[in-house]
Amino acid sequence: MTDDTLDLPGGFARIRNCRHGRMMYNPNDAYVGRSLDLYGEYSEAEAAFLRFLVRPGDIVVEAGANIGSLTVVLAAAVGADGWVVAYEPQRIPFQMLCSNALLGGFTNIEARPTAAGAAPGTITVPQLDPTRPNNFGGLSLCRSGGAEGLPVAVETIDSLALPRCRLIKADVEGMEADVLDGARDTIARHRPMLYLENDQRDRAPDLIRHVRALGYRLWWHTPVYFNPANARGTTENVFPGEGAFNMFCAPQELAIRINAPEILSDDSWPVA
Repeated sequence: MTDDTLDLPGGFARIRNCRHGRMMYNPNDAYVGRSLDLYGEYSEAEAAFLRFLVRPGDIVVEAGANIGSLTVVLAAAVGADGWVVAYEPQRIPFQMLCSNALLGGFTNIEARPTAAGAAPGTITVPQLDPTRPNNFGGLSLCRSGGAEGLPVAVETIDSLALPRCRLIKADVEGMEADVLDGARDTIARHRPMLYLENDQRDRAPDLIRHVRALGYRLWWHTPVYFNPANARGTTENVFPGEGAFNMFCAPQELAIRINAPEILSDDSWPVA
């Protein structure tokens, strides 16, 4: 892989060749940006699983797309006849999401500068300083009450009136149930698969119950961030023991086999 690094003015935007195409990212970001910088990829085990779930021509909704490191993977998997709706309420990550769609030549990514939620409205999104180190993908809007920021529109997935939907992916730092509440009609009509972050142990039972009540089976999916066969051939693991705590959820009527621990109780938690 050729390097061809381009640092843009301001000190918070870098463009480099990566596994899934040329990508813009913030080198000050603790996880996504750092991964793309060191490894040329982000959470490749998760990317591989998402590619397995979707097919050419599918429609996918991604809530909390950040800069699009996994959005471009989904867009490539669904192809020119498919569609990816990507919500990202943070202003600069959204701008990078749009840039990465263009850098990859994708015309099938619909980037929306809004939050996906339970009902239409507005939410205050804190403005993190992009020039300072931070985990920009870990900003929790549900815990930002009283914080200063910009008002951002909240939309429901149901308002998209999608003709079909294969997958809803939500990584929204504790607001996953709200995303599902705003997608009840979509879920009832199209029975999409769900891929949801669920990394807060004290809140995990509530989300598990929420999804099971929709008529779904659930499995833990806990991909680690470091890939020894990463695109840059970097051998150092700067994320030892770190990874995502996600749930894959399939409609009960769908015959599917997953090589992962099935969630059979509300108080389930993945074994380390």
